[in-house]
Amino acid sequence: MILPGATLGVVGGGQLARMFAMRARTMGYRVVVLEPSPRSPAGAVADHQIEAPYDDAEALRDLAEQCDAVTTEFENVPADALRALAASLPVTPPAHAVAIAQDRILEKEHLQRSGFPTAPFVPVRTRADAAAGFATVGGPAILKTSRFGYDGKGQASVSDAASTAAAFDEFGGRECILERRLDLEVELSVVLARGRDGAVAAFPAGENRHVGGILDLTVVPARVRPPLAGEARDLAVAVAESLEYVGVLGVELFVAGGGRLYVNEVAPRPHNSGHYTIDACACDQFEQQVRTLCGLPLGDPRLVTPAAMVNLLGDAWRQGEPRWDRALAVPGVRLHLYGKSEARPGRKMGHLTAVGTDIDRVVAAAEGARAALTT
Repeated sequence: MILPGATLGVVGGGQLARMFAMRARTMGYRVVVLEPSPRSPAGAVADHQIEAPYDDAEALRDLAEQCDAVTTEFENVPADALRALAASLPVTPPAHAVAIAQDRILEKEHLQRSGFPTAPFVPVRTRADAAAGFATVGGPAILKTSRFGYDGKGQASVSDAASTAAAFDEFGGRECILERRLDLEVELSVVLARGRDGAVAAFPAGENRHVGGILDLTVVPARVRPPLAGEARDLAVAVAESLEYVGVLGVELFVAGGGRLYVNEVAPRPHNSGHYTIDACACDQFEQQVRTLCGLPLGDPRLVTPAAMVNLLGDAWRQGEPRWDRALAVPGVRLHLYGKSEARPGRKMGHLTAVGTDIDRVVAAAEGARAALTT
């Protein structure tokens, strides 16, 4: 076990690393961040920031020398960088799992081989694949770049072979995956922690709403039948086990076809839909990240109070600084800002979480507080 007083490293300096660093320091650890951008959100609260690219060999050696263990905040950190770090100290999540999760083709093929339900899909590596793939998958469908897509970026809705080929061209001929668009009944996610000993602690399933490809609202507990929520949890745990995963993992799920669950994708890190855990659970997802990294016993994922989380995007700053006082006047609402220096449309700047006893009132409080910021 790596005990408080040790130094933990995190590759990446965004909001997820910031919340990890804040929790780690609360627990008595020092934190070093590797991030190329100066004045990063995580660097502002860490003990030290190494300003260098994630694959810089000298910076990786520096990080390894300063730290007792290292984690990552997002899946696009080069897997080879994690492998290099793992040669000299504990690293979570494992590089092999990150390598799968950061490539949609590898991810979907792993899920398919492991027997998990997914939407019909085909890899698209050439323009000819794009046209032929639509005939195989059928429509409507979505073409997604295999790598470096997030929050709706690198995705295009397609309706026939011609539009699929055109979208492939717009993506610069990069490797893609073509998926059938399911008729969704609800979107769910399960965030869980898995230790090196195989122990698992799963948070309750969250009900998600996306707008423009970006998570807009998470409601917990999900407003679905309890058996379906339990099935979602079990499916997420099985996905983690199939990856021999260690760390915090987010599993995104679709409900379609009369209550059937489909695995959409996995995120090898704390998840946006798990931010509610900071205010609503006995142990939050960032403390679990510390615990899994350090080999400590997993915390209690129990939901203490129903919660709703809404994202705050840079659009809220269009008319100047949002009216924080109005949002905080709503009972049960808590504000989390990420310390980003520039507000841009579509950029995640923070979130609001509302807690309470009645789930519908909690949702209304979260959405009302967000609306009050700009009115």
